Amino acid sequence: MKKKWVRRICSTLLAGSMAASLLTGCGSGNGEKSEGSASSSSAQEKQELTIGVTSFADTLEPTEQYFSWVVSRYGIGETLVKFDEKGEIVPCLAESWENSQDKLTWTFKIREGVKFSNGEEMTPELVKASLERTFSLSDRAETFFAPASIETEGQNLKITTKEPVAVLPGSLADPLFLIVDANADTESFAMSGPICTGPYAVESFSPTDSCVVVKNEYYWGGEVPLEKVVLKCIDDQTTRSMALQTGEIQIAYNLKTENLADFENDDSIQVQGLESLRSTYAFMNQNGVLKDKALRQAIIRGLDRETYCSTLLEGGATPGKAPVPPTLDFGFDQLQDENAYDPEGAKALLKEAGYIDKDGDGFVEQPSGEKLELNFVIYTSREELNVYAQAAQSSLKDIGINVKLNTVSYETLLDMRDAGEFDLLIWNVLVANTGDPEKYLRENWYSTSASNQTGYKNEEADKLLDQLAQEFDPEKRKALIIQIQQLIMDDAATVFFGYETTYLFSSKEVQGATLYPMDYYWLTKDIAFAE
Repeated sequence: MKKKWVRRICSTLLAGSMAASLLTGCGSGNGEKSEGSASSSSAQEKQELTIGVTSFADTLEPTEQYFSWVVSRYGIGETLVKFDEKGEIVPCLAESWENSQDKLTWTFKIREGVKFSNGEEMTPELVKASLERTFSLSDRAETFFAPASIETEGQNLKITTKEPVAVLPGSLADPLFLIVDANADTESFAMSGPICTGPYAVESFSPTDSCVVVKNEYYWGGEVPLEKVVLKCIDDQTTRSMALQTGEIQIAYNLKTENLADFENDDSIQVQGLESLRSTYAFMNQNGVLKDKALRQAIIRGLDRETYCSTLLEGGATPGKAPVPPTLDFGFDQLQDENAYDPEGAKALLKEAGYIDKDGDGFVEQPSGEKLELNFVIYTSREELNVYAQAAQSSLKDIGINVKLNTVSYETLLDMRDAGEFDLLIWNVLVANTGDPEKYLRENWYSTSASNQTGYKNEEADKLLDQLAQEFDPEKRKALIIQIQQLIMDDAATVFFGYETTYLFSSKEVQGATLYPMDYYWLTKDIAFAE
């Protein structure tokens, strides 16, 4: 697979004076340190680091929802394989792996000498128990692959499937499959943290306040330089930026393009940027009024995604049209978008389909005469989601569609998604969490997927997704993925808003902070205070 994402360190995508400032050292202005430098020095002496994050998980049980991502990001849990800085699969808790001639059995050689954070040895048998626990507790696990058997043989772990699964190694890099000590008190994992093999172990956890982790004295992968790290939940983007400016935190995740100006004259902060593999989109629930394709087409045509990304997000995103962003080489430019921005065309389409403003309130009614009011469920721990949603509400008002925004927590949004309690629902996801988009496409648009609560069904798309699961040839996989995307676009199944640029802001007193294409890795053993 050819990957096309671009890493930008310091010289971020800005024009004019701000770009010049960043190019000469990520904000070299007056050369003065920020007011927080004394606080940072104090943190250095204590070997304690504070990272500003957005609250995401209400438990640390890794089989709950997507909360395993937090366990991985916070340096607590590890998987058999992982992704490197180039997005390639590399060994982690497994030293190597191979596939059988019939493509059904994958053999992983489990690394020796690894201990869990409680001092217990990680054996192939415990790896097997951990994976079996995941499959028994998580409904999501079998959306990656369904094992016919998981067996151990000496230092090897053998996973056999009924059908070939081309992305099985990459699937095991997803944090859902991080390895835990299944012999430990697993009931305590939710609030005390799982017992894993990462460089850090949980000291305390408060879902809306912070997660405090401490050095894992048994870590197998080398010296862990920090005694303690506080992952502090600061949901407000402006407050998180200010915390970095004052030295309250030394690293900030999920800041945006507009925050670059906050550090224009501050040479104590370094910035990394990456055209990410994340996509922001909105599901459209075809089990309700959006079963009408004409209405879905009108919605998409009424959204000025170019302006949202270039102006409202200040160039911090690429306008969306397809499931897979152009940072991956899966035919973005050749995909045909019949629902590009065309507000007048959207109005004509609505009128032709019988959506007319009969009472003169500025909003069309349904062809049946009933009011049309769309429930758009959003969460706002990522600021760009709120920007997209409010802009969409305004744009759709201009073409006569009434949209009500329903802002909820991320955890509530997951419940509402699973229950199908929405017309539109915002979503932001990593599109290549197994190394390519297969899992992402199947999870969201395969007709019988447990995550597909929109009623979307296309038999041809299902057929192609089934072919993709067993196809190992990269070029054939690419052709299938392009075809699947075109079907989803032609069906007007989903609103694709944009593909955001990801930023990592950190104090220059910190070294080793790295922005990965797969954003599973935030706190790693390589992060330390500079000498």
